[in-house]
Amino acid sequence: MLKHRDLHETTELYQLLSHPSVFPYVRHKATSPEEYLFMTKQLIEEEQRGHTVSRTILDDWGQPIGTISIFDVQDGAGFLGTWIGKPYQGLGYNQKAKYDFLSELFFDLNFHTVFLRIRKENERSIAAALKLPYVVHANDTHPALYEEINAGEFKYNLFQIPKDLFYLMTAHERAEAEEQAM
Repeated sequence: MLKHRDLHETTELYQLLSHPSVFPYVRHKATSPEEYLFMTKQLIEEEQRGHTVSRTILDDWGQPIGTISIFDVQDGAGFLGTWIGKPYQGLGYNQKAKYDFLSELFFDLNFHTVFLRIRKENERSIAAALKLPYVVHANDTHPALYEEINAGEFKYNLFQIPKDLFYLMTAHERAEAEEQAM
């Protein structure tokens, strides 16, 4: 479902991210496959320095369909960024990718908090975030951070995923799944 980023997938990913319903919400707005290749090289270097963690989201056949990353890493926390190509939206890949990525961040890489900064007009992403039982609305609980992310042109809602809540909610979901399987 997830794999480390590599340069061989950039052409396919660029085609998906350039779709008009995806492009406005992508953090790295490349205007050509060559520019996206360059940005991906930079992202891989940032990961090597510990400033970001980025993975490619794969479909059921191992084809790249989007990316999931954590940016602005600082003291075990950072901002989550995810995009999935238009043909793959609504098929459950987003929720599965988030679960796998958050598991890696919290349990393998020792993160304690993941923030989501979602544009207020991006109703699809807000709805997707609120479907996750471990996401907490954080506009009021982190007012300084909320103010900081809204200092620019675009206005955002702030959400938080605390490690403890992720662990509790996913443990509960795993227990329910095991019980139903019996």
